[in-house]
Amino acid sequence: MSEAPDAVRIGLVAASDRASQGVYKDEGIPALEQWLAAALANPIEFVPRLIPDERARIEATLKELVDERACDLVVTTGGTGPAARDVTPEATLAVADREMPGFGEQMRRISLEFVPTAILSRQVAVIRGKCLILNLPGQPKSIRETLEGLKSPEGKPLVAGIFAAVPYCIDLIGGPYLETREAIVKAFRPKSAIRAPRGAR
Repeated sequence: MSEAPDAVRIGLVAASDRASQGVYKDEGIPALEQWLAAALANPIEFVPRLIPDERARIEATLKELVDERACDLVVTTGGTGPAARDVTPEATLAVADREMPGFGEQMRRISLEFVPTAILSRQVAVIRGKCLILNLPGQPKSIRETLEGLKSPEGKPLVAGIFAAVPYCIDLIGGPYLETREAIVKAFRPKSAIRAPRGAR
């Protein structure tokens, strides 16, 4: 009898002054929930947080999600541009044990396929304890493209999305074994790190 995939707890943080005040509806967290639920075969517990663009608040929220809620992955949306109120990268780096610069590099590479202003993005990724923290864009379309990558009309991968590397990163820092649905994204692991699917659909 096959075992079920590992459970995973994912923190979702939307940093937005206006959305947190109810001026408009946040679209980042619903987009992340939808994409992650479709991409992962694991049972997922989402821990959402909608907060203003305040560095101290973002730092405290990231610490809470990692240290108190024991999230395995935390994904933020919004607050990564050059405007004065965009402080998500600073808050993320402030709580980091280590930075993972390749994620930010690839996110900008993906976005540059669409808009030259992608070079203004300051998205970062870090490790805190046994948790990976990723800064993502705020728009649902950009969130999907960043995670999933770009494909030709025939379905051939053109630019790799960042999520293909996330499961192995979480393996290496001691987190749960994430199993992806390959129709959406295929996790890349060295052959020695791959284990037989356990109940993946």
